[in-house]
Amino acid sequence: MKGGTERLRNIGISAHIDSGKTTLTERILFYTKKIRRMHEVRGSDGVGATMDSMELERERGITIASAATYCTWDKHQINIIDTPGHVDFTIEVERSLRVLDGAILVLCAVAGVQSQSLTVDRQMRRYKVPRLAFINKCDRVGANPMRVNAQLREKLGLNPVLMQLPLGLGADFRGIIDLVEMKALTFEGEHGEEIVTTEIPADMEQEALEARESMLDSISMFSDELTGAILEDRVDSQMIYEALRSAVLKRQLVPVLIGSAYKNKGVQPLLDAIVRYLPAPREIPQEATDLDSDGQKVEILSDPAKPLVALAFKLEDGRYGQLTYLRIYQGTLRTNDTVINARTGKKHRVGRLVRMHSDRMEELTSAQAGDIVAMFGIDCRSGDTFTDGQQRLAMTPIQVPDPVISLSIKPADSVDEAALSKALRRFTKEDPTFQTNVDEESGDTVISGMGELHLDVYLERMRREYGVQVLTSPPRVAYRETISRTSSFDYTHKKQTGGAGQFGRVMGQLEPMEEGDFEFVDKVTGGAIPRQFIPSVKKGFEEAIKKGPLMGAPMVQVRVLLEDGRHHPVDSKEVAFSEAAKGAWRQSVSKAGPQILEPVMRVSVESPPEFAGSVLAGLSQRRGVIAGQQEEDGLSRIEAEVPLAQMWGYATALRSATEGKASFTMEFAKYQIVPQNVAEELMEQARRDKAAGR
Repeated sequence: MKGGTERLRNIGISAHIDSGKTTLTERILFYTKKIRRMHEVRGSDGVGATMDSMELERERGITIASAATYCTWDKHQINIIDTPGHVDFTIEVERSLRVLDGAILVLCAVAGVQSQSLTVDRQMRRYKVPRLAFINKCDRVGANPMRVNAQLREKLGLNPVLMQLPLGLGADFRGIIDLVEMKALTFEGEHGEEIVTTEIPADMEQEALEARESMLDSISMFSDELTGAILEDRVDSQMIYEALRSAVLKRQLVPVLIGSAYKNKGVQPLLDAIVRYLPAPREIPQEATDLDSDGQKVEILSDPAKPLVALAFKLEDGRYGQLTYLRIYQGTLRTNDTVINARTGKKHRVGRLVRMHSDRMEELTSAQAGDIVAMFGIDCRSGDTFTDGQQRLAMTPIQVPDPVISLSIKPADSVDEAALSKALRRFTKEDPTFQTNVDEESGDTVISGMGELHLDVYLERMRREYGVQVLTSPPRVAYRETISRTSSFDYTHKKQTGGAGQFGRVMGQLEPMEEGDFEFVDKVTGGAIPRQFIPSVKKGFEEAIKKGPLMGAPMVQVRVLLEDGRHHPVDSKEVAFSEAAKGAWRQSVSKAGPQILEPVMRVSVESPPEFAGSVLAGLSQRRGVIAGQQEEDGLSRIEAEVPLAQMWGYATALRSATEGKASFTMEFAKYQIVPQNVAEELMEQARRDKAAGR
């Protein structure tokens, strides 16, 4: 890009659902002259927000898929990814934050830090993303940005620095006080495009001076130069900006800005802050794994002249074939270049290269380090690394959470089977958290995802985009089984069939472990089992744990210690030791105290206080454990941990119990042992299903 990567910002906008992310992005695009008219999220004007290009998004007023765009502010190019707020679409946030250099954490001035704010914060920490905080909706009744600023410290453990004060709140919110320049800013004109700068109102002057002093104290903790300037009374604005930028890049401080995107107030100062405080690509250290040097780490430099390194972070099935979103970390990519997929080793020619603006695109001939672009027609997976072949490098992959809910599906009309298959292939490729498989016993197609809304959206997309009416059976919960105590095994597999037979003996023990799925530990010495047969033993156990003894669910948190064994010089072979492992499993697992585990969700309910009793009762009836309750600004917030199996239909029940005034979010928390009575019901159901051939 013109001006080099120092004038480039790659940012994401993330928050709890309904905090105003997409509205904020719409205002940013308007003020940067990327769009000529602003539209509202729910499409009341028949258009809908620019970044919600999917018809379903405009109807429901939520963001389902992350969308990329770009704009220019103060001679800087800003690449923006607007991400969903609903926890069911958390993969969109995950993979976006993986490739971004900075982020804006949007918070509601009324609701403050909410459950999904915590999830987004964890994701930002995982990928070490510097961020700004924007307290939105200061025009709402009950808005309290000071309380939200305190929550950033108390609930998220951040080090927030309040950079602005509000001029009025709620219906009286009319602008902000800039604590660096010590000026009052109001936003005039039809769309708030005219910024009027005035002196701070006399009745707020003392409050502003105290807030500025607090701001300077926070920043000077990380800048000796600023500390000295404060003591000598020679602080200027540029000194504050530079000290704060340095602390933001090191993730020591989080500048906090305030406003109301919907009312067109405070967005331009936020744009100034993006350019001023968030990093350019070259300011964020990056590294890759050298696949030819035993996994050694290699520093990646944001230099267009270096060998190409790019990460595919998102896939879409476009009109012209697969559209692959790329973040270029190093080097330059041009049309007609040949790139190599580090995972597969395959060579691909880059036919078309584009820069995305929601669902529209701009043709490019080249892109360089720091850019976020897309290319057509290249078959790959999300998380693949592309190079120009000079080195075999792989960037750190995107963390993909496991699905927690499943549905059996089939087309209402058998003629739609091909279309359903095509839809499933596309959606599973685009979204790693949407998975599909065929049940070995029933032959049913099973789809799995992150929640009811997640699966509901894909079922609706199958109907709209592929014309497939789908019949669903009741959701299946992703149960697991484990063991509770150590159990020994000593099993011999012998088979004689006239010619060469089969012989393999394995000895050792099963033991539970606190986390993880399966671990195999080889402790065999003295050649009791020849080395070439050890992988077969491991493979036998891996196949055996796919179905537990209680209800046929996969086994987790199991460690196998292989301690000894015997072999036969003629009859021992790989299949014999694989079968010996399976027999050892059957012999020992029932003695290891098998137990059933169920997924437990972290549920956060917001409701008017008069319905708090009904909410608590409803959660308790669903085997929920209440983790906390608080009342703030006219809302009761209840946190609980509830088994996923008990959450079906909760949305409807909650609406009925609260006259439609409550809302909830949930995300996976952990697996825990089911109560004995529930375990017996699950085992009985598994027996009935098996008898019925399901």
